[in-house]
Amino acid sequence: MTVWLAIGLTAAGCYLVKLLGLSVPAEMLEKPLVRRLAVLLPVALLAALTALQTFGGGTGELTVDARAVGLAAAAVALLLRAPFLLVIAVAVVGTAAARAFGG
Repeated sequence: MTVWLAIGLTAAGCYLVKLLGLSVPAEMLEKPLVRRLAVLLPVALLAALTALQTFGGGTGELTVDARAVGLAAAAVALLLRAPFLLVIAVAVVGTAAARAFGG
């Protein structure tokens, strides 16, 4: 399989998934359960992605390293109600400091 064939198949798949979402009947989208899930699903997916990228080492085992320090620093900044860009900066500085000091 060439790279261009893979790109074409991926583009077609993305288009079909988007088309499938647009073809859902409006009555189904008005149900309370669907509305509740639509609100909660992005948060759950983002949390799962964050956990996987922070603690996943690529070997299938739990890995705790400097990324966990950055995540903890960001969590503290969030608890102190810091603005979003400051939360990101705190996470970057926390991760860099942990790596610089042997973490």
